[in-house]
Amino acid sequence: MTDAPPLAGVLETALYVEDMARARGFYEGPLGLAPMFADERLTAYPVGGRSALLLFLRGSTTETVHLPGGTIPPHDGHGPVHCALAIAAADLPGWEARLAAHGVAVEGRTRWPRGSESVYFRDPDGHLMELATPGLWPVW
Repeated sequence: MTDAPPLAGVLETALYVEDMARARGFYEGPLGLAPMFADERLTAYPVGGRSALLLFLRGSTTETVHLPGGTIPPHDGHGPVHCALAIAAADLPGWEARLAAHGVAVEGRTRWPRGSESVYFRDPDGHLMELATPGLWPVW
């Protein structure tokens, strides 16, 4: 068996939401994201210049999507999941202040062995979001 070719990164992370307008209000308000694409079933946000955070309306992707260039197989998700967003260590106090100003409750804080810090909070669908500074993993 040969070695796998290298992967260049994680391109997309998908979250499934019950109410797209409510979810967009959260991701565009407290998190300050601006959509690069939006329709009734999907909102896509650029994050960090190399990845996208996708919000799908729960249940709207359970059928194959036919596009001019091909098809996208069905997918969906249920229950709260976790997503961590990378931030600079110097920006952590500003993020905490921004979350507080928008009434977003911080559920937890962790200082990791490598010196990284994480702040945890929930989006309107109960997904656990994390803001993490460098050092959490050897790759960040």
